[in-house]
Amino acid sequence: MQALHDLVMSLFPQLPPIWAHLLTAVLLLVLVVLALYRITAPPRSARPEKLSTTEPRWVRWVLTSIALAFMGLFLILPLVSVFGEALRKGLEAYAAALAEPDAISAIKLTLLTALISVPLNLVFGIAAAWCIAKYEFKGKAFLTTLIDLPFSISPVVAGLMYVLVFGANGWLGDWLAAHNMQIVFAVPGIVLATIFVTFPFIARELIPLMQAQGSDEEQAAIVLGASGWQTFWKVTLPNIKWGLVYGVILCNARAMGEFGAVSVVSGHIRGQTNTMPLHVEVLYADYQAAAAFAVASLLALLALVTLVIKSIAEWRAEQLAKAAAEAPPERPGQISLHAKGSVPSDTKAA
Repeated sequence: MQALHDLVMSLFPQLPPIWAHLLTAVLLLVLVVLALYRITAPPRSARPEKLSTTEPRWVRWVLTSIALAFMGLFLILPLVSVFGEALRKGLEAYAAALAEPDAISAIKLTLLTALISVPLNLVFGIAAAWCIAKYEFKGKAFLTTLIDLPFSISPVVAGLMYVLVFGANGWLGDWLAAHNMQIVFAVPGIVLATIFVTFPFIARELIPLMQAQGSDEEQAAIVLGASGWQTFWKVTLPNIKWGLVYGVILCNARAMGEFGAVSVVSGHIRGQTNTMPLHVEVLYADYQAAAAFAVASLLALLALVTLVIKSIAEWRAEQLAKAAAEAPPERPGQISLHAKGSVPSDTKAA
């Protein structure tokens, strides 16, 4: 990035530093988008022919321009502004803002929260998707509705629920105080709130996928003598691995960027219970705009990395699905040939 910034300054020596940083961020974003397109774009021979449409050319251009302008105004411009404000005082101030003890503590707590909540949601998501997609039972629709509950409840309300249950004046507050346990305004409360707001992502990604695949392959494996664990590891998991990766990526992105629920249960204790989004709020409220944007740019970078990984996972899944669809079916002659090759030599001689 420093080389790109030096190139911008050499091309535009009279450019103010803030605009030089903004232009550097724009060029870096363009390079990332081009690299991502290069990785995920299909070869020219595999691209479908252009479909003819009934709309005039000017209608298509107008609709495309509106879409690009909307994305540029509400997505790309704010993102570029974050990086520009973060680098406004130079790279030394940027590095110093990220090296502060409170910032390092916020980064560690954010990563720790994601490291705990994502694996737990992974186990729950697989179990819930397996249960809903493979079995028929009473209350199945109600269970699916409960999984979607965090999507309809405000994160702030979710945080308040945990305060009412585990707070000092909550239902379990006296029992927790008697056993010297603290949930709210501590790391456990942050983890619980994050788990609540993120647990639908993996399950909702896997449920339609497993329902579309059906259970024929699992039933065939069981008929052939496979155990339940063998069926899961050898049949079910390979079929859902890319959907699982996609759900984990979304769950991790939400876990690292959650603000509302975590803000209620954290207590905003600097160096102890502030995650990265909360640390950004604290810095901005203290009029430390450059430091706040520096931490925010780190969150944005994590989001961009997540987007790249998600796009690569989707591209890889499409390539595998296409290869499986184009692969010729195994002919009976090939099966019998393999069977003949497995016959012992003494049997052939006999």
